Formats: sequence, structure tokens, C-alpha cells
Amino acid sequence: MGEIQRICVFCGSNAGRRPEYAEAAREMGRVLVERGIGLVYGGGNVGLMGIVADTVLAGGGEVVGVIPEALMAREVGHAGLTRIHVVRTMHERKAMMADHADGFVALPGGFGTFEEFCEVLTWSQLGFHPKPCGLLNVAGYYDPLLALFDRGVDEGFIPPQHRALVIEETDPARLLDSFAAFRPPTTSKWIAPDER
Repeated sequence: MGEIQRICVFCGSNAGRRPEYAEAAREMGRVLVERGIGLVYGGGNVGLMGIVADTVLAGGGEVVGVIPEALMAREVGHAGLTRIHVVRTMHERKAMMADHADGFVALPGGFGTFEEFCEVLTWSQLGFHPKPCGLLNVAGYYDPLLALFDRGVDEGFIPPQHRALVIEETDPARLLDSFAAFRPPTTSKWIAPDER
């Protein structure tokens, strides 16, 4: 794992019911700016997505958004980003976000956030990338998902070394510290993009 230049953040297009969620999004943005790390995200101006993007922009950081045409047409696209890529499909969106990022963080969110995080985690398990994948577990939000992952290990569906690919922290700075120290399992052969 080389130097982390950009982090892809998956998070809710709503702000959630607890004020801790919005504060965690702001703190994530502040930590990215402090460390000179750019943000890659889904390009929206709403919910936690808008909060983390606005915080990075306010601090002078780089924000790259990737949004499908259909969502841009609904006027949820952020107009003030460093760069925005408008793509045709959700599949293109996820692939482009992954290509532009050196690691992945999920803040609280809904189905889309769960799906995006689990997809990049699966890509890591399969050896498609050697990038760290982390959950920012705000106010215990991801406790049930982490318990499900542990159940998968207990029931023989998830090898323990793959469960270890999930980095979990409650603080953005500690999460990024863990990212900097991340080393992919030596048991996996990472597959170059042109070999996939």
C-alpha cells in the first residue's frame, strides 16, 4: 500500500436522526483536509454526502464527485466540487470511485452505503485491490453489521483473514491511522486491473 492521496467515502444521502452522524461527517472532512487527503464520493449535495464534501471544500481540500446522469437530473448533484464526473450507470460510478481512491470508508447510511462498502470489501477479498476498507462506527451504528460479519465467520462463510479486512473505528483520525498501517494479507495474490 502506497501513500494515501484520496479516500472514497460512502455515506447517507440523508443526515440521519442523530446529530452525531452529521458531526462525524464534518470531522471526517476536517481530518481529510488536515492530512492533505482528497475526497472521492458520490457527488451529491444532500445528507451526510453534502456535509462531508462541504467540509472538505471549506478547508481548501480536493473533492471529486462521481454521479449518474439520472441523479444529476434530479438536481442532487453538488455544483461546487473540484471535479465532477457524470456517468451513465451506477456500475460506472462505483468503478470510477474505486479507481480514483486509495482506500474506502463507510459512514452511516442506508442500502446504497451498505452495498457499496460490501462490494469493495468483496473486491478486496477476491484480490482485485489491496486498498483498506473501513467502517466509521458512529454511535454504534455498525454494531449489527459487524455482528453479522462475525456470525459469518462462526458459521464458516467468512474466513477469519477476510473478516480482518474490515477496519473499524469510532474516530476518523484513528481510522486513517489504521489505514496508513494497513498491510494486505500475504495469502492473497492481488490481481492487476488488466488481468481481471
